[in-house]
Amino acid sequence: MQPLPQHQRSVAMPAAVGPAARRRCEGTALGAITLDLRPGLGIGPFTIGMPICEAFAQIEHQPSIYDVVHVKYLDEEPLKLDIVIAFPDHGFHLRFDPWSQRLRVIEVYDVKRLQMRYATSLIGGPSALATFLAVCNLFGPTYPGIHDKETGVYTLFYPGLSFAFPIPTQYADCCHDVSAGLPLEFPDGTTPVTCRVSVYDSSPDNKVGVGSLMKKASVPPLPAGNLYMEEVHAKLGEELWFTIGGQHIPFGASPQDVWTELGRPCGIHQKQVDQMVIHSASDPRPRTALCGDYFYNFFSRGLDILFDGQTHKIKKFVLHTNYPGHSDFNSYIKCNFVIYDANVQGPVQVGNASSHCITPSTKWEQVKEILGDGGRAAIQTQGSMNNPFGSTFVYGYQNVAFEVMKNGYIATVTLFRS
Repeated sequence: MQPLPQHQRSVAMPAAVGPAARRRCEGTALGAITLDLRPGLGIGPFTIGMPICEAFAQIEHQPSIYDVVHVKYLDEEPLKLDIVIAFPDHGFHLRFDPWSQRLRVIEVYDVKRLQMRYATSLIGGPSALATFLAVCNLFGPTYPGIHDKETGVYTLFYPGLSFAFPIPTQYADCCHDVSAGLPLEFPDGTTPVTCRVSVYDSSPDNKVGVGSLMKKASVPPLPAGNLYMEEVHAKLGEELWFTIGGQHIPFGASPQDVWTELGRPCGIHQKQVDQMVIHSASDPRPRTALCGDYFYNFFSRGLDILFDGQTHKIKKFVLHTNYPGHSDFNSYIKCNFVIYDANVQGPVQVGNASSHCITPSTKWEQVKEILGDGGRAAIQTQGSMNNPFGSTFVYGYQNVAFEVMKNGYIATVTLFRS
C-alpha cells in the first residue's frame, strides 16, 4: 500500500469493534495467528465482496485476535480512495471499494508476521518463509510474472492471487528476460522472499499486484436478487420505492404495512423529544425526555422509519449513507437512495438518476444547485460533545432535511411530509 497522504485519515476504532479497553490474551504472541488462504476468495473469515459491516461483525466475533484495528480513508473525498481496515499487529489489511463499501482486495504486507494455511501446508510467519521456491512448490508452475523496474518488484500471478518479490538493484538484470522466470537463487546465494501477498476476485482474470496493478481489482458481481445496494427511490412528500423487491412504502402507512412489505425490523426504539422543539423556551421537558413516537430500525437497509405515537402512521424516513468520519459509521449499511421531486412524472428508471436527482454521492454544493439555498444550518452534535468526528450541519427544505458532514458529503437524509 502506498504511504498515506497527510490528509488521509487513520483512525483507531476500538469502540467500533468491541470494548474500548481490551487486554491481549495471555500467552498469545504478537501477530502469531494462522489464517486459511483461499485464492480468489479471501483469507480467514474475510471474503472478497463482503460488505464492510460484515467484516466488522467478524472482527467483533474474535476480539482477542483483532484487538487493534485501524480504519483509513480520505477525509475530504471519501469516494476517491479505498476505505482500508488495517490490522497492524498481524501485518495485513482489507481494501474496500469506497462506493459500494465491499471488499475488493486483501493485502498481506508483512508476510513474516502473518502465517497462512493453504491445503495442509503453511506459508509465511516467522518459521515458514515464503520464498520463490516455496511458492512454486505449493501453488504449482505459473506463467512468468511482471518486473516493475521503477519499484524493483517482481510479481508472480495465480488466479485471484499474487506474490510480490523485491529484487535487489544489483540483480535487476536477472529479471530482464521475464520469459525465463525469476531465478530461484541470486548470485550471492540469497533467494527471493515475497514481501506482499494480494488476494482478489479471479473472475475477470485480471493480474492484480502492487502499484498501478492494484487498481485492476474489482468487487465480484452480487447474486441476482441480492438486496445489498438496492436503489431506494424517494419521491418527496410521497413514498419510498424499493427497486429490487418492488415494495412501495408511502407516508401514513402503518406498522403492519411495513412488516408486510419489509419484514421484521432489526430494532425498535422510542424517540427522544425533537431537539428543535427542545430549543423552545416554552417547552419544559428535559433533553432526555421521550415522546410517544417510535422508530423502526432497518440497519441492513440503511433505513429508519418514524411512526407517530398517537396515530401509528409513518411520519418520517431517515436514510443513511454510512460514510466514514460520521458517528454512525458501521451502524447501518449504506442506503443507495435516489431522491427526486414530486413534480417528476412517474418513477425514475433504475440506474438512470438524472443530474436533478440526489444520491449518496451528491455533495452539498450540488444539492443547493438542485433545491436552492438551504438557509442557515442547525448544528448537530450527535448527542455528545465528545464526538471525535465533530458536529454536522442540518439544512431543511420542504419535505426533506439533509445532515451534512464538514467535507460536504451527506450523512443522513430525513424525509417528511410538510
